[in-house]
Amino acid sequence: MTWWSVVRFLHVLGAALWVGGQLTVSLVVLPLARRLLDDERRGQVLNAVGRRFGLLTVAVFLPVQLATGVAIAWHKGVTWASLAEPGYGRILAAKLLVFCAVMAAAGVHGWASGAGRPLLARVMAVGSLAGSLGVVLLAAALPAT
Repeated sequence: MTWWSVVRFLHVLGAALWVGGQLTVSLVVLPLARRLLDDERRGQVLNAVGRRFGLLTVAVFLPVQLATGVAIAWHKGVTWASLAEPGYGRILAAKLLVFCAVMAAAGVHGWASGAGRPLLARVMAVGSLAGSLGVVLLAAALPAT
């Protein structure tokens, strides 16, 4: 095992926790909260879950993903110019663009939730989840180098 294996592991672990957290909230927590809790209590619980997930995202997930992603790209010799090249470069560029869109959607979701804009919050949550799955798909499509 090399140092780069650990860096890659942390990158994949961060992605798994992010997407897994989104899926857990969407497929497990939300349906149960809707079924078992009254409107007031449901709002309190979901607000607390969202705040905790957002805090972990900003404090742990995002820094780990950025640091490990930059390190992996540096290790693989990725340059700005290589992001326009067919194969690894273009797939990585697409992954980065979708990742940025996901983070923007997640941020708008958090704002909309706190601002009492439930429809916008739901649209951004669905968009963020779909985009996250797209990031994982693009990551899986990266050719081994």
